[in-house]
Amino acid sequence: MNKFRVLTAVFSLFAITLAVFLGFNYVSNAESAEPFEAEQGSDKTIQPLVVKGDRLCATDHNPQKIAFAEADFAERRAKSDGSQPNVAGGVINVYFHVINQGTGIANGDITTTMINNQMSVLNSAFGSWGWSFNLVSTSRTTNATWYNGCYGSSESAMKNALRQGTADDLNIYTCNPSGGILGYATFPSSYTSSPKLDGVVVLYSSLPGGSAAPYNLGDTGTHEVGHWMGLYHTFQGGCNGSGDYVTDTAAERSAAFGCPSGRDSCASKAGLDPITNFMDYTDDSCMVRFSSGQDSRMDSQFTTYRYNR
Repeated sequence: MNKFRVLTAVFSLFAITLAVFLGFNYVSNAESAEPFEAEQGSDKTIQPLVVKGDRLCATDHNPQKIAFAEADFAERRAKSDGSQPNVAGGVINVYFHVINQGTGIANGDITTTMINNQMSVLNSAFGSWGWSFNLVSTSRTTNATWYNGCYGSSESAMKNALRQGTADDLNIYTCNPSGGILGYATFPSSYTSSPKLDGVVVLYSSLPGGSAAPYNLGDTGTHEVGHWMGLYHTFQGGCNGSGDYVTDTAAERSAAFGCPSGRDSCASKAGLDPITNFMDYTDDSCMVRFSSGQDSRMDSQFTTYRYNR
């Protein structure tokens, strides 16, 4: 009996030591881990992996959902048989919704100048590819529950109350997402099943002039609108498979942070990591481009799921 108890104690100590080691290893490798991305419209009670100072996008990149969406996309494109040419740009109307918990920027009540500057950032990023954004209206809502719960149980109530327009209209919400989230968006393929949830949510202080440095030049908005237009992260799928379903963005094993020049995380594949692409996780000042392949994908996704819907 005593020998059994000793063996049990030794095994328990080993199990605890192993758990601590694995937990430490998980945290120490946090930079290479993709954050938890919860299903849109659900009660997001499980918080994403938070790495202080790193960009966190909570757009839902569940592999099974992506596979289903891509199969649907391919089927729709095949059925069109080229009879519906891609819309290669156009003017997208924007409804901007400022959610705050009181007066002043510190409470999320961002200025008109910040909103206008965000619009300029979007037009600069997408303009060379034929897309422009027209600010139709700005609403301001003081609601502390929505402000702090916009990534969570308040998302549905907030969007159902405020969303305007149809599939080809962009609704942007600024608030204070939980868990260190900078923003999240819905993909074009999600519109039919959940039209009221369609849109982009960003941290209020990520807008130009905000306090979320180095993510305060407005490119969180650019990144999330990229998702809204149908783009995935450049590091989607790592070094294998279909990646981000764009052929001219080099394969990338994991998200890049800061601005790591010369990074090559998939050495067996052609090209350095696309760290300057808007769909990576680098600092705003490092993000400067979309690729022509991404432009083609945005055009075809918009045509398939948003145009005249």
